[in-house]
Amino acid sequence: MPLDSDVFEPLIETVRRFVDGRLIPCEDAVAEADEIPRSLIDEIRHLGLFGLSIPASFGGLGLTMEEEARVIFEVGRASPAFRSIFATNVGIGSQAIVMDGTPEQKDRYLPRLASGEVIGSFALTEPDSGSDAASITTSARRDGDGYVINGTKRYITNAPEAGVFTLMARTGAREDGADGVTAFLVDRDTPGLAVGKPDKKMGQRGAHTADVVFQDCRVPDSAIVGGVEGRGFKTAMKVLDKGRLHIAAACVGAAQRLLEESLAYAAERRQFGRPIADFQLIQAALADSRTEIYAARAMVLDAARRRDLGENVSADASCCKYFASEMVGRVADRAVQILGGAGYMAEYPVERFYRDVRLFRIYEGTSQIQQLVIARSLLREHRASAEARTS
Repeated sequence: MPLDSDVFEPLIETVRRFVDGRLIPCEDAVAEADEIPRSLIDEIRHLGLFGLSIPASFGGLGLTMEEEARVIFEVGRASPAFRSIFATNVGIGSQAIVMDGTPEQKDRYLPRLASGEVIGSFALTEPDSGSDAASITTSARRDGDGYVINGTKRYITNAPEAGVFTLMARTGAREDGADGVTAFLVDRDTPGLAVGKPDKKMGQRGAHTADVVFQDCRVPDSAIVGGVEGRGFKTAMKVLDKGRLHIAAACVGAAQRLLEESLAYAAERRQFGRPIADFQLIQAALADSRTEIYAARAMVLDAARRRDLGENVSADASCCKYFASEMVGRVADRAVQILGGAGYMAEYPVERFYRDVRLFRIYEGTSQIQQLVIARSLLREHRASAEARTS
């Protein structure tokens, strides 16, 4: 159930003030140190941002998808690192438990994820398995009353900080494909689990990814999400559908910030005796960005509302993620062009955002994967309609 407007609107206003007053002023320091200060993480925790999507009965805010998207529109205006530190708890690090976890798993993990006491991480991608998630090779071999896990996961968000990993591992034969994948909950301190050094990335400094290595890592039967073997891939896809809407909302927020920076610069920068905002080609670039942001925002809110109503929005979530992540890249490119030489300089936020937003087109499914999801959905609908007409 959505929150009452007299509760939700003050929350949005509080988040907006926090973004403007605390997060944005810390962006340069976070990028320089490649780390978010613990004191700032504590403030994020106290605001309840770690538990946005976790039910209130487990200590979260229990927001609807639409409400979550509106919060992320605001948070997304700041450096993506700030969203990233809590986003796995909101999305892929908690939602497998929310959607498919056993009552015992929910009681054990969700309250600590909601409070930010524990950071969750979603371990799916492997060195040889990214877009083809069904072909993962990390194995979970039955041994007595548990499983022994071996394999390596790559580019795992928040792995250096995580206290629990939602791990996708193969319990069936390789030829079983997706049906042979099972989801496990593996605590950070489990013997045989090791986290590699944080990756050095193009952008999003302060948001960490790393390899996670499992070597004869033993977990009990109770570690299986939902207690059902072979359901991991279906769980992952449900989680990613929601996550794609979340990422699309983050893209809208980042694009809005880029537009604000572009507009402020264009209004102040003078050439030929007047502000460059007076020039029609600059106005055209600003107008294009404003239009695309509006379109992406409308798409996200529409899909989120329909998901809240129980509709299947899998293809529409892919549409949102595809359009919004490509859109923010175009907005970032225009922002650099509007600022000219200044846009290439690290002293301006536009330069950092230009690098940061490039990742949005890759994770939670690349743009090419989203195209495949959308096209396959269209073809299924077409075939079903054709069969209905001929029957």
